[in-house]
Amino acid sequence: MTNRPTRRTILLATGAATLAVGCGEYGDDSGSSSVEASSGQELAKTGDIPVGGGKIFKDEQVVVTQPTDGEFKAFSNICTHQQCPVAGVADGTINCTCHGSKFNITDGSVAHPPATKPLPEKKITVDGNSILLA
Repeated sequence: MTNRPTRRTILLATGAATLAVGCGEYGDDSGSSSVEASSGQELAKTGDIPVGGGKIFKDEQVVVTQPTDGEFKAFSNICTHQQCPVAGVADGTINCTCHGSKFNITDGSVAHPPATKPLPEKKITVDGNSILLA
C-alpha cells in the first residue's frame, strides 16, 4: 500500500515553494535595490559638492548635499510625494519639478508641499576628499 499525497498536502507544498521562490527573488525589505550604488563606491570628490547646495547622482538614486562647509549629507533622490526623481538643488533645497515639492538640504525635511514626508537619508562616508556610499 502506497501513501498518496492528499490535495491539501500538494497545495501546502506548492504554497511553500512559491513563498520560498518569492523570498529568494525579491530579498529582504531593507529598501536596497540592485539599481543603487554598491557599498563603498565613490560618488564624488568633496570639491564637486557646492557649499549650500548639492549634486544628484541619478544612476545611484542619491543626492549629496553640503549644507555648511565640510558637512555632507545624502538622501534618496526619489520624491516622497509621487516618486518622481528630484531634478535639482538650489537655494538650500532639493527640488522636485513634478509637483513642486522642496526638501531641506540639511535634513531632507519638507520645505514646501505637496510632499508630506522627508526624503529618506542615505549613508555616506567621507574619506579624505572622496565621498563614498556607505
